[in-house]
This record gives sequence, C-alpha cells and structure tokens, in this order.
Amino acid sequence: MTPCPCGLGDPYAACCGRFHAGDLAPTAERLMRSRYSAFAVRDEAYLRRTWHPSTRPRHIALVPDQRWTRLDVLAVDRGGLFDSEGTVEFRAHSSAGDLHEHSRFVREKGAWLYLDGVLTP
Repeated sequence: MTPCPCGLGDPYAACCGRFHAGDLAPTAERLMRSRYSAFAVRDEAYLRRTWHPSTRPRHIALVPDQRWTRLDVLAVDRGGLFDSEGTVEFRAHSSAGDLHEHSRFVREKGAWLYLDGVLTP
C-alpha cells in the first residue's frame, strides 16, 4: 500500500490516484493536492487535463530527477462544493527546493481546473 504524495495519509489509489484515473476532484483544494501528486508520480496527462485551456502550456516540463517530498496547504479561500472559483496557498517541498504559490481555480461544467498561480519568494 503506497501512501499518497499529497500528505492526507490515505493510500494513493484511494486518494489522488482515483482522480488521476478519472474521478473529478470535489473541491479546489483536492484538485490542488491531486495536481501535486501528479507532479510527484509524473502524470503529465492529468496535469494537462486539469489545467484551464486558456492558460495551459503546450508542454509541461517535468524534471526527471526531481523528487517531491512534502506538501503544506497554508490557506484555502472558497473552492468548495458550491463555489465556482477558489484559491489555495501552498508550499511544495522538493529535492530542488521549495515552491510557494497562491493558486487560482475555477469550476466549469462540474470540473475544477487550475487557472494560474502567483509564486511567492
């Protein structure tokens, strides 16, 4: 039983693995956690699928030897079951250093999508 990289403590298959397999994340925070896990397991297809088409890059550069080691969710604003937008502030730790971001999410046709983010030093 492999623990999920997102840090919630559940097995990967029952946590973010189910979103990677096609289930929709119910909240912006769960989408953000599942996207972090997608970086950790190098699931580029999921990252593309959950990135808003208006801001999605043509290619996502996954660094082959980068290991994602921990995710800290610092703040969540909206992004719940009945919201159409929300933000999540997080710090992602990796072998290459930390990434601190304020991410924006929107829900379209029932699916949460990553819109964009502002990096914080």
